[in-house]
Amino acid sequence: MKTISFTDFRKNASGFITEVEHGETIVLLRRGKPIAEVIPFSDETKRTPSWKRPGINLQIQGSDLSSAILKERESEL
Repeated sequence: MKTISFTDFRKNASGFITEVEHGETIVLLRRGKPIAEVIPFSDETKRTPSWKRPGINLQIQGSDLSSAILKERESEL
């Protein structure tokens, strides 16, 4: 992985794109902070974003929390 400034990328974009074509990953910096990652294109099936993947389904024995809270509130009246 190569890290370069955005200004350098603009000045030498063609050369950096050639490097990406050959498998190099480039991280662009602006004022020292990463702003973009240029990676080689992949024909593989697009990966599903983590927020769209099914999550872990946790189950707890006993009553659910909302029922317990409602019962406690009723008892306070």
